[in-house]
Amino acid sequence: MFEGMDMNALLAQAQQMQDDMMKAQEDQANRRFEGSSGGGLVTATVSGLGDLLHLEISPDAWDPDDTETLSALIIAAFRAAKEEADGAAQASMPQMPQLPKDFGF
Repeated sequence: MFEGMDMNALLAQAQQMQDDMMKAQEDQANRRFEGSSGGGLVTATVSGLGDLLHLEISPDAWDPDDTETLSALIIAAFRAAKEEADGAAQASMPQMPQLPKDFGF
């Protein structure tokens, strides 16, 4: 099953991939992403892990008789920021190497 395979090289490659993945995750965690809604009435800032860090609400967005709209704007801004963070995380992850066809799977 593993004839002709250099197991030390394979293990070294796996270790390098793990190191690259950990670095990408650390870098992502330190990044900040913004999303807004309502033409900028609400802006959310999330960490690269998707944690809400800051929420800015314009006074123009606040109507005490219409809290549902404000709620929807907050959710939309958060989702937009989270989508940016998720996209960046996906793009920054190292690519998996192609395994040889005779690897045994």
